[in-house]
Amino acid sequence: MLTEENFRFARQAGATHVVAHLVDYFRDGAHASIDNQPTGDDRGWGRAGDPDRIWSLEELRMLKQAVNAAGLELAAIENFDPAHWHDVLLDGPQKAKQLENLKEIIRRLGATGIPVMGYNFSLTGVCGRTVGPYARGQALSVGMEGTFDKPMPKGMVWNMIYDPQAPAEPQPPVTHEELWRRLEEFLRVVLPVAEEVGVRLAAHAEDPPLPTMRGQPRLIYQPYMYRRLLAIYPGPANAIELCVGTLAEMTEGDVYEAVDEYSRRGAVAYVHLRNVRGKVPRYRETFIDEGDVDILRILRILKRNGFDGVIIPDHTPQMSCAAPWHAGMAHALGYIRGLLETLEREENQCSKSLFP
Repeated sequence: MLTEENFRFARQAGATHVVAHLVDYFRDGAHASIDNQPTGDDRGWGRAGDPDRIWSLEELRMLKQAVNAAGLELAAIENFDPAHWHDVLLDGPQKAKQLENLKEIIRRLGATGIPVMGYNFSLTGVCGRTVGPYARGQALSVGMEGTFDKPMPKGMVWNMIYDPQAPAEPQPPVTHEELWRRLEEFLRVVLPVAEEVGVRLAAHAEDPPLPTMRGQPRLIYQPYMYRRLLAIYPGPANAIELCVGTLAEMTEGDVYEAVDEYSRRGAVAYVHLRNVRGKVPRYRETFIDEGDVDILRILRILKRNGFDGVIIPDHTPQMSCAAPWHAGMAHALGYIRGLLETLEREENQCSKSLFP
């Protein structure tokens, strides 16, 4: 979807920045039943990329030039390819080599002037979701209808296949503490490089936010767990990718308190903004103006705390028309822009009343 036409669409819909995914979730016929929303089944989304080829400086520069040519800014790259870091996640034999490759990717982002690298330190990734007419007017959307416990097979990580020749047997489970140990090692290796080149690493919480899925532990599945991640390596380079929808799906805490805490700390690199009804393991993604979350309240908190990063609509239900994804995204962008303009007017009116 990283095309000149879609960049023009984004600009026409009022976007100012782009968060780009370079992982091809649909490679080799990945299972997907909703455009731009891979859901998969127990076999995952599909094949990971080329383990011997990391993103080049040239292709990153070409992408940035194409985004800029449409009047937009490239705010972040989101998600490492499982082919590039499966043994970092699994603590496998190629971990050292892959950590060096990740450091080189971060250096190339810095050299290109891309300020953020979003990531999800997850063994099973985004899995267990279903597709149905969950949103207003029976619009097609994604959700969850219960737990998803079929064991993750060897050769798979982050819901993608990195080794199609792996034995047909389950990946042995590990403990939560072991997963945290792996995350800490990853951060302590790559964050000094990120600091050096001016790139922030932004961690996404587990989606869906459950303690375990497919027999494997999940890392951040309650709002308070982000505190532990930020404490591993204090500093602006260690940041979070704040997904409001995922926070709302969590079974503990309060979404507004979480947004307030982490934005007040200056820990938020950018925001995923979507709406949901329900909590794990049963929830449904809705249009941005109809779920459980008061989106205007979220934006007020971010503004009050001086957040100046990028807000993206994340994903959105599809609308019944010739361009279902584009229509849904245009609706979400328009709604967010309208609320932001409302906040700006309120602030201007307050200033005039204080200084007539």
